Amino acid sequence: MHSVGTPALWGGFLAVVVVMLALDLGVFHRKAHVVSYREASIWSLVWVALAFGFNWVVWSSSGSEAALEFLTGYLIEKSLSIDNIFVFLVIFSALNVPAAQQHRILYWGILSALVLRAIMIFGGVAMLARFHWLFYVFGVFLIAAGVKLFVQRSREDRRIEQRWVFRTMRRLIPSTSRFEGSRFTTLEHGRRVATPLLLTLILIEITDVMFAVDSIPAVFAVTTDPFIVFTSNIFAILGLRSLFFLLSRMMATFTHLKTGLAAVLVFVGTKMTIADFFKIPALISLAVVALILAISLTASLLGKRARRDSGGGPDLRLPRQRRSHG
Repeated sequence: MHSVGTPALWGGFLAVVVVMLALDLGVFHRKAHVVSYREASIWSLVWVALAFGFNWVVWSSSGSEAALEFLTGYLIEKSLSIDNIFVFLVIFSALNVPAAQQHRILYWGILSALVLRAIMIFGGVAMLARFHWLFYVFGVFLIAAGVKLFVQRSREDRRIEQRWVFRTMRRLIPSTSRFEGSRFTTLEHGRRVATPLLLTLILIEITDVMFAVDSIPAVFAVTTDPFIVFTSNIFAILGLRSLFFLLSRMMATFTHLKTGLAAVLVFVGTKMTIADFFKIPALISLAVVALILAISLTASLLGKRARRDSGGGPDLRLPRQRRSHG
């Protein structure tokens, strides 16, 4: 399979990622601090602008079809990553992670996610190239995931400490319940133990892998070009941290978002399943995904206005997080 990813495009993409990550933690976030709404807005715009700028580069070098595939994959991954934000918020709240340390956890979590997703993406490309029937498996899996998300869209589980993953992790990893600033480990009674920051980071990594199992096959429904799949995926998750701080205070507003995400999964799963019989053009795929998300967001905003006008509606906000500059 011929890929649009020339050595120059790969080199340019990797250079942008390395430089931006170095600037992010090495310059702008050297000291732990609470990320403000203004700072999160600026960084969100920066990451989106970089993605659209890269999309223009793909258009110039490889044509409109590749650019549309990148944009569609980016939009799908970006929208599905919003569901990650709610889970991250639940984890941070349940474990009382200081607000000043949350950016650091997400930064290292995304660095690890880059490696894990690269392995999953290139492994998936290799398997699809060898076993074509996996397209049908992935398609049915995405449809099932969409139906499951729709059925469970109103279910909330904030009892992180009671989940078997967390309990197993606490048994296997010697840890303390005491935070030590930005440290992931500390000495306690003469032995090295994990702080709650390290346990939180591990939970974030497990969560990302679980979401990647859904989101990566969803992009395969758009294209199997490893360059397009990888770059659209990575650009989406690179902006996840700033998007978290931008949207975390407004998550209760998006009451119909999970319904929209479920519809996106069902659509891309159906697209993948029928690809051998009817190929949906990239432009149509982009339009359908954008329309689904626009409808779900509009319905959420209208629902919020109706609840506000009626003076009713449940309080969906998560507990206020402990703010610390330690």
